[in-house]
Amino acid sequence: MSHRPEQVASVIRRAVQGALLRGINDPRVRGLVSVTRVSVDSDLSEAMVHVSVLPEERAELTLAGLRSAAPHLGRSIRSELRARRMPLLRFVLDDSLKKAAAIELRLRRPEEEPDPGSEAPGESAEVGGAGEGAPDLGARAPEGTPANLENRRPSQPQVANDRTTRPTPP
Repeated sequence: MSHRPEQVASVIRRAVQGALLRGINDPRVRGLVSVTRVSVDSDLSEAMVHVSVLPEERAELTLAGLRSAAPHLGRSIRSELRARRMPLLRFVLDDSLKKAAAIELRLRRPEEEPDPGSEAPGESAEVGGAGEGAPDLGARAPEGTPANLENRRPSQPQVANDRTTRPTPP
């Protein structure tokens, strides 16, 4: 298996990012444009350049500008690539950053408290039959606590009480 497609993808990514930093002389390409990834076919005939555009309202217009600038970008990349054939550049809008931001926002936002009357009949408000003194596993974690740790059951009791203390030897 050849590593050449990955090498070509890396060169294309650096070159396109450099061109975006220097500025493309097209008024449609505005805002924050980031190259998220580049994938090249195994026969090196086509390169898919995935870009993220902020603000989102300008994404389609910016993508049209990048697509029209693709031949110019290809000529400038060819000198860096040192290959017989330059892969055809295809620009695609990548919404993975938008999806990741939505997931992160969802994890950070405190969930709305359910109405006590909205439970199905036969369901109790207690989970797992925990009585008084048991840790509340449904409570939100304090600020600064990682979201994936907030519902973990503690391995050691936080506060010692009569049941958790060991008798001292005589």
